[in-house]
Amino acid sequence: MGKAFKKRVILLLILFVATFLRLWKLEAVPVSLFSDELDVGYQAYSIIHTGKDYFGNPWPVHFQSFADTRTPLYIYASVPTVSAFGITAWGVRLPAAFFGILGVWAIYLLAKQIFNDEKTAIIASGVLALSPWHIQYSRAGFEVTMLLTFLLFGLYFFFRSLGNGKWLWLSTTFLVSCLWIYSTAKLFVPLLLVALFFLFRKQIVKMGRVNLFKTVLAGLIVGVPIVLSTFLGGGGLRFGYLSVFTDPTTHTEVSYSRLTDAAVEGASRNIFEKADSWFIHNKYTQWTARIVENYFKSYSTEFLFLKGDLNLRHSIEGVGQFYKVEAFALILGLISLTVFFKDKKLKALIFFWLTIGVLPSAITRDGGAHATRLILILPPLIFLISYGLTRGVGIFSPRLRRLALSGYMALFIFNFWSYQHSFWVHNPWYSERSWHAGYKEVVELVKKYESGFEKIIISNADQPPSIFFASYYPVPPEKWQEGLDEDHVQGFGNTSHLGKYYFGQVGEEGLLGLGEIIEEGTLYIAAQREIEGNLLESPQKVPKGLKLIDKVIYPSGEPAFWAFAKDTK
Repeated sequence: MGKAFKKRVILLLILFVATFLRLWKLEAVPVSLFSDELDVGYQAYSIIHTGKDYFGNPWPVHFQSFADTRTPLYIYASVPTVSAFGITAWGVRLPAAFFGILGVWAIYLLAKQIFNDEKTAIIASGVLALSPWHIQYSRAGFEVTMLLTFLLFGLYFFFRSLGNGKWLWLSTTFLVSCLWIYSTAKLFVPLLLVALFFLFRKQIVKMGRVNLFKTVLAGLIVGVPIVLSTFLGGGGLRFGYLSVFTDPTTHTEVSYSRLTDAAVEGASRNIFEKADSWFIHNKYTQWTARIVENYFKSYSTEFLFLKGDLNLRHSIEGVGQFYKVEAFALILGLISLTVFFKDKKLKALIFFWLTIGVLPSAITRDGGAHATRLILILPPLIFLISYGLTRGVGIFSPRLRRLALSGYMALFIFNFWSYQHSFWVHNPWYSERSWHAGYKEVVELVKKYESGFEKIIISNADQPPSIFFASYYPVPPEKWQEGLDEDHVQGFGNTSHLGKYYFGQVGEEGLLGLGEIIEEGTLYIAAQREIEGNLLESPQKVPKGLKLIDKVIYPSGEPAFWAFAKDTK
């Protein structure tokens, strides 16, 4: 059996493992579809049935959603799977899993181009296949596995083009298409394209007019619509309320710091002290401090190896974005790349990627440990880990190398085993609220009792319920596109509704006073947070004047929602 054949078998085994880890029990873990996933599913469902998003915009470049505008390519990629499986976990998540699996192959191809070493490429694919960061996003309806795959293929075909320019147009198509997938690419990809041209301009200009013309044409065809929509069509609205530059607390913090200076220095402070205070405390220094802080957080051991993103949709509890043992390989790879890697252009590109890849997240308010926005730095970090495990360990003697690799593998297996146990056993219960569990059962409850009530009100005390209702019912998109009406409901105030289905929350009276004012024929589905105590344990605590009709329970057995009607006895 030849070495080449063995390496192909290893790569196929890695792809098999990657497929298993991304597809097994996809409908059950994560435990529920959260609101953004349902938004993707209902948008795709609306496109299938009407050719419009659920706000009625035909074949949009940016989809209008309840919370913001969304880049379109993942939604369009979900159309075939939603058509086949409906608005379900398989319908919404399968594209993410598919691109996650494809990304494992893509990083192998790119690593082989960069390092010209089969072993490093194989290890890179294995590290990504088992990566907790990548697995998490491959098993939910997030756009970022698609983003990474397009980015990796774009760079792979770029390096394939350096000899003759044959694939440069395809590279440009992949890279510019990233702008259609996730908003962080709208800053990162243009900077990356500039860096590629600067580093490899001599090879690029020699690729011939025909290849360059095809490349420019491909870039314009793919890029112009998304750029125009971003700047002129509202596609950049989300950045407006996430950016550190629009943070409303900045003015307050600057003013407070200046007042503190004035109080400390006293009424006799001179003009130089005033100028010093204004120079140190202003919005520009505040923005810079926030961005620098985010940079340090993004590369902190707490984020990368200990706790990860604290949002349980982005990372499971108690697990970093990488396994703890990978810290050793990362440090070794960083040193080895700096000292031993000979290609200065590729070395510069990797360090540029590590630096600029953080920027789109760093300029957002919570971007220091936001795994979704920071996923752009996952590939170069994996390159460092892989290089550390190949070239880096070469600095040791053969005996010490074998000992180091054996110890590393033992620790890696333990880390991976612990992660898998937490992911499949503990995580579904710990994260059930983060994944908005219970709303599917709420809609099933609505269907069960809808014939017996004139009004059904679903509480928005926990999450805005409209996207859950539209997706799980499901509401015909052409009806949803007409918009929601608004009426005054006694005890609830002005409440939006679609026919007999209302979305709101009890007013100042609270649940304790609702029994006196709720109308007969109204069913109110309340969130657990609106109720003191657990009615499963203390059924006598049902508010006076209300009758408990039914309940929805989380997978963990904890109460999630309660259905009440007026007690007419």
